[in-house]
Amino acid sequence: MFVRIAAFGLALGVAAPGMAADTAKPVTFSKEVAPIFQAKCQECHQPNSIAPMSLITFQDVRPWARSIKERVGARQMPPWHIDRSVGVQKFKNDMSLSDEQVDTIVRWVDGGALQGDPKDMPPPKPLVTDNQWQGVRDGFGPPDLVIKSSEYTMAAEHQDVWYRPMSDIPLTEPRWAKMVEIRPTNLKGRKIIHHSIAYLVLNNDPDAVNKGTANGPDRFRDGADDFNRRPQLMEWAIGKGYDLFRPGTGKLIVPGEKIAWDQHIHAVGEEVTAGSEIGIWLYKKGEEPKKRSYLVGFTGIKGGRYLDIPPNSMAQTEGFTVLKENALIENFQPHFHLRGKSMQVEAILPDGSNQIISYVGNFNFNWMTNYIYDDDAAPLLPKGTVIHVTAWYDNTRANKNNPDPDQWVGYGDRTVDEMAHAWMNVVYFNDAEYKALVEERKAKTVKTTNDEKQQ
Repeated sequence: MFVRIAAFGLALGVAAPGMAADTAKPVTFSKEVAPIFQAKCQECHQPNSIAPMSLITFQDVRPWARSIKERVGARQMPPWHIDRSVGVQKFKNDMSLSDEQVDTIVRWVDGGALQGDPKDMPPPKPLVTDNQWQGVRDGFGPPDLVIKSSEYTMAAEHQDVWYRPMSDIPLTEPRWAKMVEIRPTNLKGRKIIHHSIAYLVLNNDPDAVNKGTANGPDRFRDGADDFNRRPQLMEWAIGKGYDLFRPGTGKLIVPGEKIAWDQHIHAVGEEVTAGSEIGIWLYKKGEEPKKRSYLVGFTGIKGGRYLDIPPNSMAQTEGFTVLKENALIENFQPHFHLRGKSMQVEAILPDGSNQIISYVGNFNFNWMTNYIYDDDAAPLLPKGTVIHVTAWYDNTRANKNNPDPDQWVGYGDRTVDEMAHAWMNVVYFNDAEYKALVEERKAKTVKTTNDEKQQ
């Protein structure tokens, strides 16, 4: 009855008790909006950082108010573009705004973008004055190892370049990595380096090679193509953070191994000199994990490289990969170029059922965001599962990133070409381990349900 009366009152323009004060009270920058920007935006939006403007002071923010409302309302900013209605929804590195925070920013702009009392401003956060590691910002401390590539000078105008130097790894004993992060060697390098892959050149460690997936009899020549199966410490692309491995898992690095870099560099209208460096956070001695984490680029293109996007059109491709072992998927990072629009990852289980793992429906080329699943939410899949990746492309004028919608687009490594990968770190389990993990999750689910009933 109360709900009906309240709704009736609102229909007549009469506010329900307690609502008048909330709606009449103006939202101000100093009290309500600045804390949100400080928590979710200022890491990039500060002077001399990678964002186009600072969001620290009211004077910085006010000219951008309408643009901020548009980007925040469309959930383009902060760069967390995963669909909130399907798939896994629990992440270790969630940088998104809550519905309440979005509503606060929208109401602030609609209410005139008022400053409010400067005394209400939160204490300022320290500015980032260098090319800082994301892992350091998130409280993991400095990396134990930092390995740099040599640098490349990209001309202001030039064709794309693939720069592939080698770097030594300064280890004298085997060590396990629990987290890795790649970054350009300087801030300007973030403009020219589209992606950077750190391949591991092995030294008598065949178990580092992923053999737990298959794409068909011709994909890797029945396992004989060791070069294409080289293990990767990490793949970094524009806007990506770190790879944090599940507790008890990691990547083993053996003395004598090297890093083979694969850096895709493109011109941006000014001469820039930069390379890549990888930070490695190591497990302490005596706490070594028992499982390896393998980085797999699940393909979204059937046959791997067959892609045909006509001019002024939308297109769709799909790819299929079989899990040959029981597996846990730790993260999801969609990778496209300029025409990429959406990507869905689906698990087709051996019993014929299916489940959506994740879907990004509004991909942004400038942010190759890595979505790291919570430990208890990470997809746990039996062997024989097919990972089905569906990719959509927008080669029309409606795509603001599209350099020329009148051009045909095929598969290729250049920025103006296209591709579709779902980068995921995968851990494999034998049947007994898998069964134990499934039972452990069931027990946690029952406990959570019982706890909620008692509340």
